[in-house]
Amino acid sequence: GEDEGSASAKPISVGQKKAPAELTVYEDFRCPACGQFENVFRDTLHSLEEDGKLKVNYHIVSIIDGAMGGTGSKNAANAAVCARDEGKFQEYHDVLFRHQPEEQDDAFANKKTLIGLAKKVDGLDGAAFRSCVNDGKHDKWVERSTSAFQNSGHQGTPTVLLDGKNLYGDQSDPLTPQKLKKKIEAKS
Repeated sequence: GEDEGSASAKPISVGQKKAPAELTVYEDFRCPACGQFENVFRDTLHSLEEDGKLKVNYHIVSIIDGAMGGTGSKNAANAAVCARDEGKFQEYHDVLFRHQPEEQDDAFANKKTLIGLAKKVDGLDGAAFRSCVNDGKHDKWVERSTSAFQNSGHQGTPTVLLDGKNLYGDQSDPLTPQKLKKKIEAKS
């Protein structure tokens, strides 16, 4: 990919480049809280992106592998970047979270599982995607993305930033899809 030579792992952006609001999201495909975030906010994010109001910059990281053991976070993150190469990041990202295993179950470590899930995204399950997943083509990107996150001072995944301010994880004022929509539309 275009970022293989650079020192940092550029985020994967979804939505219009010039959208008035920009959300930065750090996620791990094995992280249950990330799965909950996606399940609650997915439709809101998609509709704001489709309306040209929001661009989301995804930083996919591998934190749970270190905490729980295994390679599922890394392998799923690599597969998601492989999907980006095919122009199918968002669809595959959503499929991975919809089929997220229990945190203790490192199902995403199995590359056959990741390739099998690609069948749920039209046009993704081709030779280029398969070899990208099997070869761990973007493992270095995942490592760089993860170490950038670990050095950022953010506390955990998901971290959801609007203009650099963390919106998610404040228990006293929990974020809802309605609140997020209001904050994003205020930028338009």
